[in-house]
Amino acid sequence: MMKQFETIDISGDAGIRAFGRDLPELFANAAAGMYSLVTDLSGVAETGRIDVSVHSETLEGLLVAWLNELIFRFDAYGFVGKKIAIGDLTDIGVSATLSGEEFDPAKHEQKLLVKAATYHRLSIHKKDDHWEAEVVFDI
Repeated sequence: MMKQFETIDISGDAGIRAFGRDLPELFANAAAGMYSLVTDLSGVAETGRIDVSVHSETLEGLLVAWLNELIFRFDAYGFVGKKIAIGDLTDIGVSATLSGEEFDPAKHEQKLLVKAATYHRLSIHKKDDHWEAEVVFDI
């Protein structure tokens, strides 16, 4: 069984390497990896849902836009996604439904304050029978 993601050590920032058998799974696992930098997902319940849709000109730009939209939803509304269901993914657009809940510091472990996904060291590539992406976040 393939792991979803791993954290990577970046001096002064935080990063993840996400994996997926296909691009939808890669995008879902990148989101899970980003949320894992913010809190322990095992303590997040699936009591709310949000729909997210973003577009970009390139696949790399799409991954950054996707993650930054999720960061915005966390910053603006406190929403933490636990289950990420990608509905549609093309080279220039992604739509998904996320189940999770509002972050509560009394209930959820607070890890890093993730400010943005960046293009620094950004990569998405197919490797043998799976996809990998590396993303660095400003914290």
